[in-house]
Amino acid sequence: MRHGDKINNLGRKKAHRVALLQNLASQLITHKRIVTTLAKAKALRTYVEPLITKTKKIESASQISHNHRLVFAELQDKAAVKELFTVVGPKVATRPGGYTRILKLGIRPGDNAEKAMIELVDFNEIYGNAVEKAAEPAKKTRRAGAKKKAEAAVEEAPVAEAPAADEIPAVEDKAAE
Repeated sequence: MRHGDKINNLGRKKAHRVALLQNLASQLITHKRIVTTLAKAKALRTYVEPLITKTKKIESASQISHNHRLVFAELQDKAAVKELFTVVGPKVATRPGGYTRILKLGIRPGDNAEKAMIELVDFNEIYGNAVEKAAEPAKKTRRAGAKKKAEAAVEEAPVAEAPAADEIPAVEDKAAE
């Protein structure tokens, strides 16, 4: 039975899985976007989001160095930790969570594995601009003037009346004969 076993082992032993997630996390932080399998992307999300949260919780100088040590213990990559605390941390400081986005890319031709792109949300310029534009209220255009002109044109046009019933020529039914 699998009671309480929620971790995706990714078909690897613990040491291999930890090394895989460390490498994927440092590459994600460095490049802001990576392409991998869907299962690895979902496992990486649960691994990297708490690390990004640690960059935000800065209350004192000792807390800063403590969080640096905690994140370095997880990543084992000085360049990625520096990038995380200097570039990524300040940019996501106001975000209450959900720092990553997973986009499905289809299947890989060789082994039919589902591919996915995982990216840091605040570093995507395409979606960032679209979200900001969607948040702005759209300009309201008034078309009342055009509607009034159209109604006035209809009122001024002469109305053709239907001919009276006695004016309609009678059509003889040849089939009845």
